[in-house]
Amino acid sequence: MAVESKPLVICAPEPRTLDLIFTPGKLAELRDRYELVETSAAGVAELDAATLGRARYILGQPPLSEETLAKMTSLRAVLNVESNLLDNMPYEEVFRRGIHVITTGAVFAVPVAELGLALALDLARGVIVADNDFRAGREKWGGDGNLGARLLTGADVGIIGFGDLGKALRRVLCGFRCKVRVYDPWLPPSILEDHDVTPASLDEVLTGSDFIFVVAAVTTENRGFLGAGEFARMRPGAAFILLSRADVVDFDALMDAVSSGHIVAASDVYPEEPLPLDHPVRGLDGFIRSAHRAGALDVAFKQMGDMVLEDMDLMDRDLPPMRCRRAERETARRMRSRPVDKN
Repeated sequence: MAVESKPLVICAPEPRTLDLIFTPGKLAELRDRYELVETSAAGVAELDAATLGRARYILGQPPLSEETLAKMTSLRAVLNVESNLLDNMPYEEVFRRGIHVITTGAVFAVPVAELGLALALDLARGVIVADNDFRAGREKWGGDGNLGARLLTGADVGIIGFGDLGKALRRVLCGFRCKVRVYDPWLPPSILEDHDVTPASLDEVLTGSDFIFVVAAVTTENRGFLGAGEFARMRPGAAFILLSRADVVDFDALMDAVSSGHIVAASDVYPEEPLPLDHPVRGLDGFIRSAHRAGALDVAFKQMGDMVLEDMDLMDRDLPPMRCRRAERETARRMRSRPVDKN
């Protein structure tokens, strides 16, 4: 296929790279089917008018001003491979023109859910503490090593947020026969019931759960909505597992609740990343720490490329994208998750 007859794709997938999100074979397929213009996110606005006018797709979610968007007369879709929808474009105009904004974030659901399960099991059974004790020669054998241990099987579980990650988490919990309550104000009860969970208020989740998983995205309405009052309402000894974004939590209040012994917790995300070496959470007993690594598996990144190619093929045939999640007019501008700067 001659270059001039190929659809043009502007590639600005920061913080990802094409080599990260495509296997060699899929990247070769991408280059064979499309003309690629590779640039930085900031460099998109500096491209010449002819290139912007020919672009059918943007791979990444670079900032787009109204002026830049107006030049992109052939644009059909922005394919976000950062995974967070960013408030960096005039969404109303994008939707008015019928341009799709789609994200590949679903690839992280299963990896994050599996790590969330691991964190919950550790909070229940003290695997890390027991291993550290064994290394130091102070291990406790048999029942002496299980003081405070409990089962996840049959436990009361609460999930806050029920997007792709919440659904994946429900699936990995199925074998434990947990009683699962879900709080998600963006979903009607029937959708939750279809996934075999019980719709619940936030208070019902907080007061009625042995384990609480937080997988809610940050929006204009929920920044810091889990604070001291919410932690105080949790059952004594309950386990709190934070997997989505730290901005939904008052992190100081979370640390206070753990420090007091009221709850135990685990987190894969933090208010500042990387976390300062002197941050008090580093030495906090009853708190398991993971360095925002839950979803960062190569297999997940490579699934991004597969999704992108399949949806671009559909759109090339004037069909709607089906693999990636489409941004919605009513919610896109309300998303407030911070961009990631490290894979």
